[in-house]
Amino acid sequence: MEFKNLIFQKEDGIAIITVNRPKALNALNSETVKELNQLVETIDSDPDTKIVIITGGGEKSFVAGADISEMQNMNTLEGRNWGKFAQSVFNKIENLPQPVIAAVNGYALGGGCELAMSCDIRIAAENAKFGQPEVLLGVIPGFAGTQRLPRLIGKGRAKELMFTGDQIDAQEAYRIGLVNKVVPASELMDAAKKMAEKIMSRGPIAVQLCKTAVNEGMDMDLDSGQAYEREAFGVCFATEDQTEGMKAFVEKRPAKFIGK
Repeated sequence: MEFKNLIFQKEDGIAIITVNRPKALNALNSETVKELNQLVETIDSDPDTKIVIITGGGEKSFVAGADISEMQNMNTLEGRNWGKFAQSVFNKIENLPQPVIAAVNGYALGGGCELAMSCDIRIAAENAKFGQPEVLLGVIPGFAGTQRLPRLIGKGRAKELMFTGDQIDAQEAYRIGLVNKVVPASELMDAAKKMAEKIMSRGPIAVQLCKTAVNEGMDMDLDSGQAYEREAFGVCFATEDQTEGMKAFVEKRPAKFIGK
């Protein structure tokens, strides 16, 4: 599968998507988001892909935002449609059956921060920078930043970042819960692959049901979320993986899951 602005690799069940516009700091133009949409839809229906890693090309940037040169002359309708399309693509990433890890290797600003937040887990290089600086351009986050950021770090901190447009470094992003782990830049992809391999060694159906239960439950009241969890928990007991996992535990040996 060939793309102009993305690099796609698959290694032992791990799909690696690299946003590759290093001269533009991997800024998201419409062509790149369309390619991302196409690739995510392909991955969604690929049973051989067990987990996804998203990163940026080059050493400076994960994704430095949306492409300002493309947006600056948009009218109201064009701006709304651009936001709607990008939101839909990021929603597809969030709702992939496979876990998605963002390997943030530099600037994750604006649309780049929003892309990282659509992933399940974020691992940041020590040189990574995060922010929603849209107010400096006279606009607001348009790719669901106003919705995902407060859900991840709380309303007060999210408002501060969005109102000021300030950038924060990787350690501060870790402190406030925006990223899961910070590692040296030279170890970033190894750390992401190591985590991917660990997740893949667990019961795949259970991992997918965990992801779905969390995503769905975040938009429910507690009672409804618990009801959803009970149903997903019950489904596990209809799988061969549950039989194998509990048998292996009792027998004090590693489980051999088959995803059934």
